[in-house]
Amino acid sequence: MTLLQAILLGIVQGLTEFIPISSTAHLVMASRAMSLALTPEQLTSSIAVIQLGTLIAVLIYFAGDIWNISIAFVRDHLALITGGKDRRGLSHDAWLGWLVVIGSLPVAVVGLLFKKQIEGTFTKNLWVIATMMVVIAVLLAVAELVSKKTRSMEQLGLTDALAMGFAQCLALIPGSSRSGSTIMGGLFAGETRETAARFSFLLSIPAIAASGLLEMKEALHRLPHGSLATLAVGTIVSGIVGYASIWFLLRFLKTHTTGVFIGYRLIVGGAILIMLLSGRLSGL
Repeated sequence: MTLLQAILLGIVQGLTEFIPISSTAHLVMASRAMSLALTPEQLTSSIAVIQLGTLIAVLIYFAGDIWNISIAFVRDHLALITGGKDRRGLSHDAWLGWLVVIGSLPVAVVGLLFKKQIEGTFTKNLWVIATMMVVIAVLLAVAELVSKKTRSMEQLGLTDALAMGFAQCLALIPGSSRSGSTIMGGLFAGETRETAARFSFLLSIPAIAASGLLEMKEALHRLPHGSLATLAVGTIVSGIVGYASIWFLLRFLKTHTTGVFIGYRLIVGGAILIMLLSGRLSGL
């Protein structure tokens, strides 16, 4: 992988990780367009490492929220242990910490159970990617239609954590989009679009950190010598672009629906399926 290719992958990752259009789909297509000489396992490792840049973007953007949640979580639970507070006395920030933990459990369990499949050729199969681009677009459209869109961050509960947590498992299927799946789950739970997006970003922290750090260990053995230096540049680029993407989406969803992303997914997914059916693209 050249430096330019790593930068381009970083840009694609940063743009698509948080926008609900599937980062995996775009990274796989970009890698094909650039004719990267990587095995499916090497590409998975490269993508996971570059994702760490978007993790840093989330940590910086939500630094205040993360600090407040962490401090409240420790403080309130120490008070519970020492008898200074009853169970009902957990603050909103401490409770939000529990919701992130609970919402992260489903994807952790499913991800470990299907680790080999996730790292293999299945996750680079364009038939799967294109199909899920369309499927999630349809489900997101349904969620937009039926959602009450009334629940705010202060009203999040166990139902929200489970809905978005299990929806996040869909992101293990390429073409689904982690942000698209979780925002969809939040809308089905009745959250406002901005609330669904904000909780989706907080929920992304354990998921991206776990996959990125686990794959970084694998990348040291899988990737050609010298690749980590270029990947580091791609990771930095993905972080900068990812930060801008978070800023954009949160402001966009305050006054707009996810319709433009639904339309984009349908067009891109449909175009890939047409090219696959016509033989202009191969599935693997």
